[in-house]
Amino acid sequence: MKVAVIGRSEILYRTAELLLSQGYEVPLIVTSKEAPEYSRNVEDFRELAEKIGAVFVRAIDSDKILSVINSTSLIDVAVSVNHNGIISQAVIDSFPCGVLNAHGGDLPRYRGNACQAWALLNGEKKIGLCIHKMNGGDLDSGDIIVKEYLDVDIYTKITEIFEWFNLSVPGLFLKSLNLLQKDRSYILERQSVDPADILRCYPRQPIDGAITWSHPSEYILRLVNASNRPFSGAFCTYNGNPLKIWDAVNAPYEKFFAVPGQVTLIGKGFVDVACGSGKLRLLQIEYEGERLAPDELISSPRARLFNGII
Repeated sequence: MKVAVIGRSEILYRTAELLLSQGYEVPLIVTSKEAPEYSRNVEDFRELAEKIGAVFVRAIDSDKILSVINSTSLIDVAVSVNHNGIISQAVIDSFPCGVLNAHGGDLPRYRGNACQAWALLNGEKKIGLCIHKMNGGDLDSGDIIVKEYLDVDIYTKITEIFEWFNLSVPGLFLKSLNLLQKDRSYILERQSVDPADILRCYPRQPIDGAITWSHPSEYILRLVNASNRPFSGAFCTYNGNPLKIWDAVNAPYEKFFAVPGQVTLIGKGFVDVACGSGKLRLLQIEYEGERLAPDELISSPRARLFNGII
């Protein structure tokens, strides 16, 4: 089976290596300028193409990709991760088995952007990872080939989910291709087209990590975890400066009166802060560029943390 590789990132590079090691041919590699956080760049993909004798294209334009596909021998299917552009239906149709995409969301719910962060904020008990066929012009809507889940709880950080995603995707692509090689019409699940079944997720920005202390402690904890590395972090204000919270847990329950954002307890390695309901126990913070235990910065129970502002 011949497989085109389209997109960017370390995940796609490792996927190509895995497919080659399992006997799949990769006659075409299409990539574009890497994002700053990627560990694999354009030259890495170029060198891989030269090593295996594949056609190499640096492009984001579907018409250019299509012209290269039409000039090569028939390629059965393509796999795509983080492609910097829209893959047209014409490109998808040029592959008999279509284009497979890896999506970090429990399709048909959680379509779109930042799905894993939204799922954490929404209190989901599991995070989905799908390999699905792409439909031109309709994001995350194609037939699902493979789906797996990661169990999560209120203490799960987005960091852990990304690590699971990065480790799992190459193997799930391989599993999908093995299924399609046996039966080219194979699907696990047809996605619903009923709007009631679809949850559209929109991008999140650093400002969305701003903490409002009048919210319940459980919601603030979910925000801390959903905004965690590799993102810029959930933040509040202390002494007029931004304070980021990287690690926290719910503080032990007690009945209390306090203003949201008020420090209620300082202990060895932690500080408790009153919320709209419940308290948040801070375990690791960042202040003026330094990461430290909160009790190294906050020493008075009269201290207040204020809502995050830019």
